[in-house]
Amino acid sequence: MNTKELASHIAAVPDFPKPGILFRDITPLLGNAAAFAGTIDLMAQGIKPGTVDAIAGIESRGFIFAAALALKLGLPFVPVRKPGKLPRKTRRESYALEYGNDSIEIHEDAVARGARVLIVDDLLATGGTMEAAIKLFTAIGAKPVEALFLIELDFLKGRDRLTAHCPVRSLLQY
Repeated sequence: MNTKELASHIAAVPDFPKPGILFRDITPLLGNAAAFAGTIDLMAQGIKPGTVDAIAGIESRGFIFAAALALKLGLPFVPVRKPGKLPRKTRRESYALEYGNDSIEIHEDAVARGARVLIVDDLLATGGTMEAAIKLFTAIGAKPVEALFLIELDFLKGRDRLTAHCPVRSLLQY
């Protein structure tokens, strides 16, 4: 699969969730097993064996891609969750939204100190959630080695916020 084929499985939905927004719907991609597998293959490209110790996925759609990528690469999957969803001792990071704040958490023992972590999410918009995830892993002594996205909304400039922390890669840009 190439990125042009990948893009053909993303539906553009105008005026969702509110007027003026062009929503990029990934459900057609997820509904096509060959396209989904091809997407995971594209995500795996460029990840050299031995350069990553764990794959983290941000709740909720990041889980879909990160878990499949971790399985493909034979690496542990680490969930980055909304507050109150993890049962053991956690570390929390808050971040600003357009209207208000939100937080994400990881287990304090999610990975070993010094572990190299690739963090995955479905969409890069303003970068706040990914930046919070990067800060969480850094705080527990891990090294974020890449922020990986299926889709990047270039006009929101989220990449600018993240490149000081680690390399950023997205399969599709809009």
